[in-house]
Amino acid sequence: MLNSGQLIQDRYQLQRQCGRTAAGRQTWLATDQQTQEEVIIKLLAFSPQMAWEELKLFEREAQVLQALNHPRIPRYRDYFSLDQSVGGGLPWFGLVQDYIPGSSLQDLLDQGHRFTEAQVKKIAKDILKILIYLHELSPPVLHRDLKPSNLILDDSEQIYLVDFGAVQAQASVTGVTFTVVGTSGYAPLEQFWGRAVASSDLYALGATLIHLLTNTSPADLPQKNARILFADRVSVNRNFVLWIEQMTEISLEKRLQTAREALELLKSDKIRHRKNPNTTPQTALIQKLHKPFHSTLYLHKTSNRLDIYLPPKGLGKLFHLEMGCLHLFIIYFSCSLLFSVFMSMSLTNPSLFWLLCCLLFASGFLWLFFLIDEKTFVEFDHYEFRIIRKSRGIQYRLQSGSLSNIIGVFMEKKQSKYEVVIRTTSQTHRLGEVFVAEECAWLTQEIQDWLYSR
Repeated sequence: MLNSGQLIQDRYQLQRQCGRTAAGRQTWLATDQQTQEEVIIKLLAFSPQMAWEELKLFEREAQVLQALNHPRIPRYRDYFSLDQSVGGGLPWFGLVQDYIPGSSLQDLLDQGHRFTEAQVKKIAKDILKILIYLHELSPPVLHRDLKPSNLILDDSEQIYLVDFGAVQAQASVTGVTFTVVGTSGYAPLEQFWGRAVASSDLYALGATLIHLLTNTSPADLPQKNARILFADRVSVNRNFVLWIEQMTEISLEKRLQTAREALELLKSDKIRHRKNPNTTPQTALIQKLHKPFHSTLYLHKTSNRLDIYLPPKGLGKLFHLEMGCLHLFIIYFSCSLLFSVFMSMSLTNPSLFWLLCCLLFASGFLWLFFLIDEKTFVEFDHYEFRIIRKSRGIQYRLQSGSLSNIIGVFMEKKQSKYEVVIRTTSQTHRLGEVFVAEECAWLTQEIQDWLYSR
């Protein structure tokens, strides 16, 4: 257990806990005993319940921050691990950064602060300069969680971008991005598909500016066709409203493409009336995956429909046949046991006993007959998706949902295997199969592509 006043790494003395974002995550204000400067330490407890992706994100944050050098991004100082004796029975990982005295924009909003149009424009310009630096690095760095609580305003009205816990260096994307990051209301739709691009950060900035102008979280504002409606709630320059609307376009093709373009338009107080024909819309830097040669999955898609056939679990029909034989053996064993128990009965009424045995054997063969032919199908059309099981002409629906309610399609690790997960606004649907990583990644990307292209 970590406590105020505790010295860790023989260097950092903890002062007070600043936040506890989730189970196993803590943020502390501490004093660096070597420099006598205040620092911020982010700590992650490595517990058995922790998803492996959390540690990967934490390590990625440290690696990316170490390579950054910008006056409005807190400087990386150190990365370390604590053993169980120091961490109260759990190993901990720590990330140390410069401490920025000030208040987050979220804290100011919570305190009732009202931002003027001039203040919001200045904040927008300052953040765009930070994004220009990040996005024009090689490879580009995407923040992916830009929102008021991650923006610190100091006493001199300088803005700082903090908390790179969802950061993505795009060169590291070799397949499909499946870690779900971002905050509802600020993250654009493509980010929930695992396809964040540079203009995804622009959308988050636009949503943040809407929050500052309206004092209302974007998630709580009305929407039409997935577009945030806010113009009737603010009294600011019309061109500024139109600029923010271009920042928060749900369509990548219509949204402002780069932070540099957005800053130039904001400074000139002009509107981009039409798409620049020389500008190619951004696409996610995600490699197109191919079906593994060993896969027995079948997939057929058109512009109107996507049909997926999932073979029986495990090793396919062979697995089901083996399971059928196992159950057949159990039935045989049960019959043998019944034979020994009712041996005396057979002497007086043998026909009754043999009738019972025949019925048990017949039920076992019938079960095996249906099991071997059992198939699972996943169907998507314009309106809904359905997970269906068919066996010997008998069809029944396992799960279904509306396409309009789908938040995203992801792959999740299940012990040593993976599964495809469809998340909607009301529940989580699992396809009911386990796959190897390559097969699951391919299938997830195929479903994502079909849904995303509609």
